[in-house]
Formats: sequence, structure tokens, C-alpha cells
Amino acid sequence: MRANFRMQRLFVSSAISAGAELEATSDQYNYLVNVLRMQADDDVLIFDGAHGEWRAKLVLPSRKKLLLAPVEQTRPQTPLPDLHYLFAPLKVGRLDYLVQKAVEMGAGLLQPVMTQHVQGKITNLDRLQANVVEAAEQCGILSVPEVCAPVRLRDLLETWPKDRRIIYCDEGEESQNPLPVLSGISERKLALLVGPEGGFSEEERQWLRTLPYVTAIPLGPRILRADTAAVAALAVVQAAIGDWSSSAYSI
Repeated sequence: MRANFRMQRLFVSSAISAGAELEATSDQYNYLVNVLRMQADDDVLIFDGAHGEWRAKLVLPSRKKLLLAPVEQTRPQTPLPDLHYLFAPLKVGRLDYLVQKAVEMGAGLLQPVMTQHVQGKITNLDRLQANVVEAAEQCGILSVPEVCAPVRLRDLLETWPKDRRIIYCDEGEESQNPLPVLSGISERKLALLVGPEGGFSEEERQWLRTLPYVTAIPLGPRILRADTAAVAALAVVQAAIGDWSSSAYSI
């Protein structure tokens, strides 16, 4: 069932159920009442990441309080996509963009990875999670991915589950077309690793190539910025062997 993009969508942190009244946050109150000028009994769509999407009525019991009253479920809950996105942090503005696009492109878990040449850093996981929620609200997504705490690349790979294949973008690949490589991958449990703005170090590249559960792919003949490479890699993986190539997942 497709999302209704004509109605305002909100993520709520409380569990949705028929007959409940959920209190909106102060930011949600300000946006709906002061910015959009919505009134009591107007309809919005709400989701909590676990109980599907619901049409809800606005209830204004006082001048500074807004309640959301679920009326009916409009879409059932969908599972999280099973694609893990591993990324080296970028500078703040581009990092926000990267997180939002990863959610839009079907990442089910976002894992910041600290590499040798990483230039950005994660100082506020709540900010990144807010970007995840915003992307889900705008794009009709019902399952909200988690942003994990940063971890060093070596620490991550030393405890990596061997049944989940990592696809990583290697600008040193001799070929330019990722599709022949991707067509040879049979695993359905996947992770995508995109490096920092300075690329992986030679030591990291050599180590990654020794791991049997890691596959390197090129991303064409041009050098891409890290945030551009992230979107390109997510698109090609989803189209070749991910959920774009099947009907298993739909927003």
C-alpha cells in the first residue's frame, strides 16, 4: 500500500493504539498549530515504527497542549530493510544529508565507522536520529532505522557476523562497472561500506581484501565525493541485488 503524501506525517515515540491520545511534542505543536495553522479535528498521519500508520485527529485541550487521537490504521507495519549501511562520518552538513539519503534509499541500520583517514566525527547521535526520523516522515517510511554508536573499522570487522556480506566501494578497482561483481553475490544479508573523503588507507584496503566475507566494487570512471558515492552505491546495490530487484519491501 502506497503512502499518502497529501497529509502531514508525524513520528510519535509512544505506542499507537485505538482510543489512545498521544501528546505531541512542543516542536510538533509549534509546527502544526503555529506554522500550518491546523485546528482541532484536523487529520494527520502518525507512525511509531512498530504499529503501522494511523490517521489521527488533532485535539487541543488547552492553548499550549496538543493531543493526537488515532482513528484508524491506514497502513500495516512493514519490517526494517535488511541492508546495513556502514559509513565514515563526514562534516556536519554533509553528514546530515548522507543520513537522510541512506534512509530514503532503504538502509535498515546506520553504523558510523572510524577509519584511518576519517575527517568528520560523531558528537551528537540524537541529531543523526532526528535526521532519520525526518527522512522517514517525508518519504512515507514506516520502519525507523537505528543509528549506532561509532566504532573503529578494525573493531567492527573483527566481530563481524560472517553470514552478512560487506560490499565496499574501492576507488582503486581496475574495472569501472560494479554490476558484474554484484551479479556474483548470492547472499541476501548485506552491508554496504563507504569510506571517508580521503578514501581508505592502503593498509585498510589490503586488509579488507583478505576477508572472505568482503567484496570490493568500483563506482565508475569518476572520483565521487563521499556523500555522492554513498547515494550512488546504495542505488546500484539496491537495483542489482537489493529490494529494488524484488517486491519484498514497499513503503
